[in-house]
Amino acid sequence: MTTCETGLEEEVRRPLREVLREDVQTVLAKDPAATSRAEVLLYPHIHALWTYRVAHWLWGRGHRVAARALSLLARAVSGIEIHPGARIGRRFFVDHGTAVVIGETVRIGDDVMLYHQVTLGSVGWWKDLRRPSGSRRHPVVGDRVVIGTGASVLGPVTIGADSRIGAHSVVLDDLPPRSRVVAAASAALPPLDTAATLDSSALIVPEGTHAS
Repeated sequence: MTTCETGLEEEVRRPLREVLREDVQTVLAKDPAATSRAEVLLYPHIHALWTYRVAHWLWGRGHRVAARALSLLARAVSGIEIHPGARIGRRFFVDHGTAVVIGETVRIGDDVMLYHQVTLGSVGWWKDLRRPSGSRRHPVVGDRVVIGTGASVLGPVTIGADSRIGAHSVVLDDLPPRSRVVAAASAALPPLDTAATLDSSALIVPEGTHAS
């Protein structure tokens, strides 16, 4: 059994009050903007995570329509879409959270942090339909991984513990522990010469209009 799976099994046996307290404390520890427990209760992450916990419990007991209905509600409220079949470890945090997508067979370890617009998804239905029934289609994310804004981790890949995936990266292959992935930086072009005087005769004037 992997570290991720062990943590998830322990999560099931913990008292609910302890789980909720730890969720709130995680936000306070990881977001300098959070100044009180009352403020944390207004975070989209908390609404999405707590609704996911109920939906995941229902999903595991065969109440799949009810589970999907809760996930849809959480998405409408928080902007975070977590499939109820996904498995998430302890001290998980999504900063800001808008447009985060977590697929059905995703497995997330402990102390993982995602930023907004992160996708943990599949590589496409045309490939997934060729996989054996019940096989994993989505990533496994190890303990203490951080995934930056707009990054996509796609397919049944494994992200090793303590890895950092930079903003707007696309990961399609397994990463060993302590990996660093950085997307190509945008090139800085020479500044525009806005001081130059334009020759009005060189302007292209659309038909039926006139230059002022």
